[in-house]
Amino acid sequence: MTHPILITGGTGFIGSHTVVALAEAGQPVVILDNLCNSSAKVLDRLARLNASPIEFVQADIRDSAALDTLFARYQFAGVIHFAGLKAVGESVAQPLRYLENNVSGTLNLLQAMDRANVRRIVFSSSATVYGDPVSVPIPETAALTATNPYGRTKLMCEDALRELHAADPRWRIAILRYFNPVGAHESGLLGEAPNGIPNNLMPYITQVALGQRAHLQIFGNDYDTPDGTGVRDYLHVSDLAAGHLAALRALNEPKLLTVNLGTGRGVSVQDMVDTFARVNGVPIPHQVVPRRPGDVAQCLADPRQAKALLNWETLLDLDRMCADAWRWQSMNPQGFDTPL
Repeated sequence: MTHPILITGGTGFIGSHTVVALAEAGQPVVILDNLCNSSAKVLDRLARLNASPIEFVQADIRDSAALDTLFARYQFAGVIHFAGLKAVGESVAQPLRYLENNVSGTLNLLQAMDRANVRRIVFSSSATVYGDPVSVPIPETAALTATNPYGRTKLMCEDALRELHAADPRWRIAILRYFNPVGAHESGLLGEAPNGIPNNLMPYITQVALGQRAHLQIFGNDYDTPDGTGVRDYLHVSDLAAGHLAALRALNEPKLLTVNLGTGRGVSVQDMVDTFARVNGVPIPHQVVPRRPGDVAQCLADPRQAKALLNWETLLDLDRMCADAWRWQSMNPQGFDTPL
């Protein structure tokens, strides 16, 4: 039997879709999650999708004893590390909490892996490490900078992984810099279920479409972009999940890979609103308000490295992202609290 992969943060939005991708490939997984920003009800949905064999352990990556127990119990083939806090605004208000969770937690996990002789890790990073890019599309060689504490924690973890690999070349490390994941599993059983007011555009749009929010605010329409609204690189979460499986497979020998996961195609906020309304036949009331501080005009990936190193590229287009996101939201108006 194939040795399992440990997925930290596996009940979250991207983590749960990655569990499904691995299960479909016949790869057993063990999920570790402290459920601070996700729901145990995700596990019922994963079972519905036959995403098994899955085992779930409720624990925190900052708990060394729990990690040592887990690594003693299983002979892991590797780790996909999602667990971490991810709200930019919250990170500005609570920088120490973000450092403790994201940086200390990651260091703790790496030390536990090292003690257990498991040296294969796929790390969930972010395009926030590019700050306000000088030009787009952004290659992996672009200058790295952080404009908020959340981005800084990702950069610090990346630096730790680079230094670890330099010191001990036995490690197999893939650093994946995500752009803007949206959409949901095609079954409607898994999707994005943010706590409180969504930080991201797509769940806000779907909540407006459902009537849970009166209208969408578009922050600024005076950017140097084709329609004046901010441009981002949105990719389907199922494509993103497939990127993790590709990265795991690429780590067949000691190496350090750093790869953007994105489409390379820019979509403006206005494009997204218009496409969602057209695809789903649901109008999205919206109003333009002043820019948010810290928002950049454009951010999109140069995806060529992912194709070359991982043989990965996106398959699902914007229409599909909008259709899948709306199916998830309309089938699950209360998120994972919606009865199955």
